[in-house]
Amino acid sequence: MKAAVYYETGSPDVLRYEDVADPVCHASGVVIRVEAVSIEGGDTLNRGGGQMAGSPHIVGYQAAGEIIEVGADVTHLKVGQKVVTVNAFGSHAELRSVPARNAWPIPDGFDILKASAIPVPFGTAHECLFGHGQLKSGETVLIQAGASALGIAAIQLARRAGATVLATASSDERLERLKVFGLDHGINYGREGSLGYRGRVSLVGNAGREPMMVDVSSLMGGNRRLSGVFLGAEIMTDRVHDLIQTLIEEAARGELTVLIDRTFPLSEAAAAHAYIESRQAVGRVLLIP
Repeated sequence: MKAAVYYETGSPDVLRYEDVADPVCHASGVVIRVEAVSIEGGDTLNRGGGQMAGSPHIVGYQAAGEIIEVGADVTHLKVGQKVVTVNAFGSHAELRSVPARNAWPIPDGFDILKASAIPVPFGTAHECLFGHGQLKSGETVLIQAGASALGIAAIQLARRAGATVLATASSDERLERLKVFGLDHGINYGREGSLGYRGRVSLVGNAGREPMMVDVSSLMGGNRRLSGVFLGAEIMTDRVHDLIQTLIEEAARGELTVLIDRTFPLSEAAAAHAYIESRQAVGRVLLIP
């Protein structure tokens, strides 16, 4: 199969488009023919300096496609079924092997490109807002990086919950594009931003790669709270697995919107990663094998 691989971490130009061995289907897993790769923030971080499972390494958390092989112990999925998958690596390829537990069926008729971009962004947004942030109707929430896929998901979920929604972005133009998703007030983070009294912070990701230096004394003075969020730690639990399936089905019914900014061929993975890191995208960037 073809895959976007690298032999060492670094800038986007470390990515190469090469032939690699087809993945093996494990007894408790499935193999899919990938139709869309959703490039996650963690993918660019891994490529920039993360751990490599092997050499060459195939990066990538999330991809959707059609099941072409099912392990002997798997009974709830079948060949020919469309699914979206999440795993620690391996999405940037024509074929992908994942545990069956990490595959969610895509409802008939739902755009597979949109489905490919749901589990990590929408699942993480839900955890940040409700699992850790305990957001309630009538409260106000500030969403950093509002133009990211996670930010757009969070804006919709927060607005649906009855919150007043504020979000930051790098330009007034990007903020204007977020109003259709339920943004009440936009903040250009080059000029302003703050945390209110008894504010709760859900901290997730580090796509900007800035050093994470937190002065906890600034939290104490305002009785504020900080929680770190990593969806991967609980993604195989029944609670999170069922949550993600619910979010996929809500998007399929038109209750949530998945915004795709651009698509690139898998062979142009380096250009896609560079585009993401330019901070021009509003929504998710996909690779198409």
